[in-house]
Amino acid sequence: MSMSTSFARVTFAGSLGAELAARLDLPMGPVRAYALFAHCFTCTKDILAAKRIAAALAAAGIGVLRFDFTGLGSSEGEFANTNFSSNVEDLVAAADFLRANHKAPALLIGHSLGGAAVLAAAHRVPEARAVVTIGAPADATHVLKHLGAHLEDIERLGEATVTLAGRQFAVRKQFVDDAREQTLHDRIARLGRALLVMHSPIDQTVGIENATAIFQAARHPKSFVSLDDADHLLSRERDAGYAAQVIAGWASRFLPEAPAPTNAGDAAQGVWVSETGAGKYQNMVVSGPHRLLTDEPRSVGGLDSGPTPYDFVSIALAACTSMTLRIYADHKKLDLGRISVGVSHGKVAAEHCADCGEAAEGRTGKIDKFERTISIEGGVAPDLHDKLLEIADKCPVHRTLESASAVVTKIASSG
Repeated sequence: MSMSTSFARVTFAGSLGAELAARLDLPMGPVRAYALFAHCFTCTKDILAAKRIAAALAAAGIGVLRFDFTGLGSSEGEFANTNFSSNVEDLVAAADFLRANHKAPALLIGHSLGGAAVLAAAHRVPEARAVVTIGAPADATHVLKHLGAHLEDIERLGEATVTLAGRQFAVRKQFVDDAREQTLHDRIARLGRALLVMHSPIDQTVGIENATAIFQAARHPKSFVSLDDADHLLSRERDAGYAAQVIAGWASRFLPEAPAPTNAGDAAQGVWVSETGAGKYQNMVVSGPHRLLTDEPRSVGGLDSGPTPYDFVSIALAACTSMTLRIYADHKKLDLGRISVGVSHGKVAAEHCADCGEAAEGRTGKIDKFERTISIEGGVAPDLHDKLLEIADKCPVHRTLESASAVVTKIASSG
C-alpha cells in the first residue's frame, strides 16, 4: 500500500461461507495496533459512528477493520440464515483475517448488538487487550424487542417478514431461539480485558439500564462514559466525533507504543499529511510516532476536528519562541518563570500596518501578520524586556517566516 493510501477494501469468508465486504482504515505510517469494529443490528460498516471512530483511531496510529455482517450492506449471504451466534463467528473470522494478513486485533469495538457480539467473541481473540461497547444491550434477547408483534408469527409460522430501520428482512425461528440461548453475563464477568462502556442516558432503543448491567458484571479495569443527549445511532456528527476521540484516547493506555520507522525513507519523510475520508477537509498528520488531525471550521464546511493549516503555522511560531526563550534563560541562568506564548494570524493591508516594519515597506495589498504575545509567570524585570524581545526574534521559525523560503514540489510516482 502506498503512503498516499489511507484505506483498503478487502473481503474474507464469513462464518456461513459468504464473502464479507470490509474496509481497512490505516494510518499514514507505522501501525501501532489493529482494531476490529462490529456495527449495530441491521446497520452497515459505513454508518457515521463507524466512519468517525475508524478515522480517529487511524489518526492515532491504529488500523481499523470494519465489515458488513453476512447478508447486510455489501456482504454476500442471506440475512434470514443469520443469528447472534453467526455474527459472533463472523467477528472471529474477521479477527482471523487480520491475524493472517496483518496482526490480530488488540482492540474490539461494538455498537449496539455489535457490542454484545464483541463481548461474546472476546475470549476467542486472545490478543485483544481492550473492549469498547457503544449503546450495547446486556443480553442478546434484547434484539427480540425489535420484532414487535411479528415475534408471535415467527414462532408460530417459523418465519416472518419484519421491517427494521425502514428495510424488510426475513427473520426465522432459529434467530429467535439462538438469541434466547445466549448468556452474556458470565462472558462479561470473565472478560479479562479492559472495558469501556459508552451509553446515552436517553437512548430509546437500548435503555441505559443495559450499560449498568454490563458495567456491574465486568471486573476492573473498567470505565463508563456517558454520551449525554446522543441518540442510539450517534447520528449527529458531534456525538460520533466525541465518541471517536474518547475511544482513541482511552485505548492508547492499553495498546503498545507505535513502532519506529522501519527504513531510512520513512525516517526522512518528515511530516506526512493525508485525507482521512471523514468530512470535506479533515487530514491526518503524521510526524514520526505522533498523530494529529488538521481540519477547517464548520463555517467553511469542515468538521472543526483539529487546528487549521494556518493554526499550525501559528503553533510553530509560538512553540519555537517559547523554546528559544527557555534556552536563553537556561544558558544565562536566569530565574525565568513558566513561559507562555500566544500567536494570532490575519491578513492586513500592507500600507496600513504601521508596526509591520520591513515586511510592509514598499508593498501594497494584503500581507500576513502574526501577532505574538509573550507571558512569563511571575513577571520579568523591566531591564530584561528588550532583551527577551530580541531573543524571541531569533527564534528559527520567526526567521523562516520573515525570510524567503524555497518550496520544491514534485508528484510521487505511482509505485
